[in-house]
Formats: sequence, C-alpha cells, structure tokens
Amino acid sequence: MLSMQIDELDRLLRNWLNIDELASVDSALNGLQVAGSRTDVKRVAFAVDASLISFQRAAEWGADLLFVHHGLFWGKDLSITGGHYRRIKQLLESDLALYAVHLPLDMHPEFGNNAGIARLLGLEDLKPFGSYKGLKIGFSGDFKEGKTLDEVVARLCGEGRNALGILPFGVEEIRSVGIVSGGAAPEVSDAINEGLDLYITGDASHTVYHDCLESKINVIFGGHYLTEKWGVKLLSEKLKEEIGLETTFLNIPTGL
Repeated sequence: MLSMQIDELDRLLRNWLNIDELASVDSALNGLQVAGSRTDVKRVAFAVDASLISFQRAAEWGADLLFVHHGLFWGKDLSITGGHYRRIKQLLESDLALYAVHLPLDMHPEFGNNAGIARLLGLEDLKPFGSYKGLKIGFSGDFKEGKTLDEVVARLCGEGRNALGILPFGVEEIRSVGIVSGGAAPEVSDAINEGLDLYITGDASHTVYHDCLESKINVIFGGHYLTEKWGVKLLSEKLKEEIGLETTFLNIPTGL
C-alpha cells in the first residue's frame, strides 16, 4: 500500500489549497491540528465535521489521518474539558491525526465546496462571486437552458429530498445562479446587486427574507452540511487518483 510522510502530505495540501496565503483572513487553524505517533500516512478518511462520531468511524476504518472541513480550533483558546476533552481523547487513543481546512476549501476553484456545487448543477461561464473580507469565496454561473426552482432543488438535494428552506420570489425560468456554501445568507445581497435569478447557500436566515421578497430573487437554503460536503469528497477523490493513497468519505449528515 502506498504511503506518504505526514510532513510531505502537509506540504502537498498546503500547496493545493493555498492555505498559507489565506491565513490572514481565516480564523480557523488550517492544517494539522492533532498529530498521531505515525510519521507516514497510508489511509486518509474525509468528513465534514470534527466530531466524536467521525473520529470513531475513521478509527474503525483504520485511517491514519482524518481530513475535515470544520476542525476543532477556531482562533481562540478552548479548554480541554467536556465534549472537547472527549474528542481529543478519542483521537489520541485511536492514534488518529486530524487535519482541517476551512475557508481555502470553500473557495477552491477545482475541488472546493462552491465549485463542487456549480459542477453538480452543470453551470457554465463560472466567475468568482460573493465577497468575504475582500475575497470572492463563491462562484456564479449560468445554465445553458433555463431550469425551474424544483429542478435545481432536486439536483442539489437529490430526488425526493427537500432543502432546508426555499424562497420562491424570483423568475420561474432560472438562468443565472450565485453560490456561497455554509453560513452565507447575508451574501444574498451580492446576488441581488448582480441581478442573479437564484442564490444558493447553506444556512437559512429570517433576516434576509424581506430583502429577497422585495428584490424578487429566488433563494435555496440547502443546509450547511449539504452545501459543504462537496469539497472533502472532491479532495478525497483527487488524493486517491493522483497520489494513490487509500481514501474514504464518511457521510455523517446532520440535516442542517
């Protein structure tokens, strides 16, 4: 089985994801958050969240390292007590390393969350979209042929599944779409300013309801998890196909 030194894997991921270049704008601790005793990595599990269940499932699969989008450390001191203690304890007892990447994975043009959604929907003419601390972290694009809101929801969520929330306030035939995954409801203002037909994000928000209604724009709140599983899935596939490490995606949906 192919293996890679963990410091070599760290350099590779930092290069692929432009981690160091974004350090000044992301409060998350991006990179290796918890080390294991092994210096080489053969099996890498991927999950959205650093949670007790994701640690347990990664250990059961035999992972040397777990890569997550939402890590354990977010730029502030956190005492190792309660749930945080139990998570750290599980990592150490399983000898499981933890690697986390937040904003760089949202905005990556090849295997980021927003690029993944755009690819899933079949959008064309992609452009950077959605401002955050001076950076465009999402993407906008166009359908070659117009889609109904129901068609977009079915493609995004899967047939027979519902979005977290829908604001059907815009045109019936959707052509232009803006996407910013996760908790980006306020960024609907960018979609309104650009005159887009549809805005897609994760978390629902009461505060944008009347702005969307008055501006006549469609909005899909797909759910935080659903809109942010694409990056880890795409990166898992890339690491397996291009580097040859054994990888797996741990699907642990929250419904939110």
